[in-house]
Amino acid sequence: MTGIVDRKAGGSPFTKPVIGIATSAGGLSALSRLLSALPPTLDAAILIVQHLDPARPSHLADILGRRTPLPVKQAAGKDRLHTGAVFIAPPGAHLLVDPEGTISLSHQPPVHFVRPAADRLFESIAGSFGSRAVAVVLTGTGHDGATGAQEVKRAGGRVIVQDESTSEFFGMPRSAIDAGQVDLVLPLDKIAPALVALCGGA
Repeated sequence: MTGIVDRKAGGSPFTKPVIGIATSAGGLSALSRLLSALPPTLDAAILIVQHLDPARPSHLADILGRRTPLPVKQAAGKDRLHTGAVFIAPPGAHLLVDPEGTISLSHQPPVHFVRPAADRLFESIAGSFGSRAVAVVLTGTGHDGATGAQEVKRAGGRVIVQDESTSEFFGMPRSAIDAGQVDLVLPLDKIAPALVALCGGA
């Protein structure tokens, strides 16, 4: 996929909003619908954790890249964030990013038995971007993402969760809601407009 190939490390801080999206079971359909509804002019970078089989190569970036006007790629170490671009965690690695917008991949132990873990991504964007961090928890089983969403809220960011009626599996969204640090609980089709509004769109 073209359009997001800058791999230079260092430089000035990344000053735009950074959206972290987490999902598991039912995630392909949810991500396809969400990303397809976002405009190519979105003034934010997007980082995605989808729980994947670490023993198999992932084609998620290619699949999603055909369903959205945004450029999509599987993240690699030292990639740089760009507005209107989507980076997907590769199988078997936590996805992290520093304040300059430089991506790194970590092979530290799984969290809640998964790697990549939403908690690690959310903690990373909270620590690096503070009030410009946005955490989105979509359909999925388990508890991953709830702790990281709390970190985003503590840093002054926003948390959006998919509602039960549109989630194939409500475990991850419910865990985030039960943690008590959620700004919006929305049907899937309402999440894209909310993100555009948060990022200064019309």
